[in-house]
Amino acid sequence: MSLVKKFATVGGATLGSRIFGFARETLMAAALGTGPMADVFYAAFRFPNLFRRLFAEGAFNAAFVPLFAKEIEANGTDGAKRFSEEVFGVLFSVLLLITIVMELAMPLLVRFVIAPGFADDPEKFSITIRMAAVMFPYLMCMSLTAMMSGMLNSLHHFFAAAIAPVFLNVVMIGALFYALYTGADPLATAWYLSWGVLAAGVLQLAVVYAGVLAAGMSIGFRFPKMTPNVKRLLILAVPAAVTGGITQINQLIGQAIASSRDGAIAALQYADRIYQLPLGVVGVAVGVVLLPELARALKGGNLREAGNLQNRSIEFVLFLTIPAAFALWILSDEIIRVLYERGAFHQENTAVVGSILAIYGIGLPAFVLIKALQPGFYAREDTKTPMRFSAIAVATNCATALTLFPYMGAPGIAVAEATAGWISTVLLFATLLRRGHLTWEWALAKRTALLIVAAAVMGAAIVFLKQYWAPSLASGAPLLTKIGTLGLLIAIAMLIYFAAAFLVGGANLSMIRRNLNRKPAPAKDG
Repeated sequence: MSLVKKFATVGGATLGSRIFGFARETLMAAALGTGPMADVFYAAFRFPNLFRRLFAEGAFNAAFVPLFAKEIEANGTDGAKRFSEEVFGVLFSVLLLITIVMELAMPLLVRFVIAPGFADDPEKFSITIRMAAVMFPYLMCMSLTAMMSGMLNSLHHFFAAAIAPVFLNVVMIGALFYALYTGADPLATAWYLSWGVLAAGVLQLAVVYAGVLAAGMSIGFRFPKMTPNVKRLLILAVPAAVTGGITQINQLIGQAIASSRDGAIAALQYADRIYQLPLGVVGVAVGVVLLPELARALKGGNLREAGNLQNRSIEFVLFLTIPAAFALWILSDEIIRVLYERGAFHQENTAVVGSILAIYGIGLPAFVLIKALQPGFYAREDTKTPMRFSAIAVATNCATALTLFPYMGAPGIAVAEATAGWISTVLLFATLLRRGHLTWEWALAKRTALLIVAAAVMGAAIVFLKQYWAPSLASGAPLLTKIGTLGLLIAIAMLIYFAAAFLVGGANLSMIRRNLNRKPAPAKDG
């Protein structure tokens, strides 16, 4: 299967999850707006989500996959199964201990980490503690899910792992429908959502375990033991966990700063959900597929193949995210108005969330490129270098957010996150290039510049059409009219971009064929 076809498999499943996520956020906006209960729920949910990234997705995609692939190559499926069971025993025990400690320490965590600004409001503070306690076991479910997803990805069974997140959104949508149907107040709605998160974690774990069984593997529980393989995994996983959770760390910092102003946390979350669509569909797909592919090429000694994989992934990312960045910048208000502006979500909310989304648009190519560049380190079992760069990005984000928030409010936090993303991208790219793990292609650099030109042409067309169709996109227009107009505008913009990209030379048929028909290199490079 070609690289792009694998991207499409994971990206397609992720797209389904993101579409359900949009439906969830639309219902959330209608039910809670940017009111206090929205702030409380998102603050409480952010913490288990952070740990999910730190201890699960980042660590296991970075550390587990290369080691699992090595076990398959060296000792076959029996060796890989034994390694998985060793890891499962240690992971389960550590997660159980972390969950117990965090549940007991939740009041301190909310006061000093999750939402320091809530300490002055006893009701918000108390509810946040209780909701965070209900949702924190989600971390345990999702960490085990991430481990099994790493197994599936290494075995080239991508779909089950990619489709599992859909169930979180389905369960939460069900909770919101029930709340709206029964006329539940915001507090009751937030509680329905909190219990829904926990139920969804159990369901997602069941889905990927079924996928592992279908792939011909099984996992039994082994008494925790620090075997050489487990020690190697921990050495790789600790820095990878920090690096993999960099976006969540930056968002947690932003949330802590934003908690001092009503509605700021919810505003950031609503904008985050929009830019997560291209980030998830493109970035997650590239990261999930590229790591085992790179690990396989490097273990087989195919250095040329590894370099080609890296460059084609960058090419694929830029081809799709450059126009998305332009579109998010120009159409931010219209997108927010169509998706969210109803019920408790007003025009004033649209202006704030739209400005945040526009800034996230600027950072989008960087956020996605990080997903394409980090596997270049992880596949070589180097997780410390990206961690150092993550530390620089976190420091930059923190300083910038603290500086801008008093003057700009929530949009200042978005500026800080986008800045940190671009700094991480530049550091990762320059280091891979300097080490010779990334091959500089002047043809790729030229195509990138031409893609920016094509996106600018598309942007000019969007500006013209947006002004021409302004009455149909205004707040007072019927919902179906706004949806139809925005959909038509996006469709026309896509046609203009692809036409311009081919006309100016930013894309061509050989580039498409090269990505669609890529075959593994047969020969080894020394």
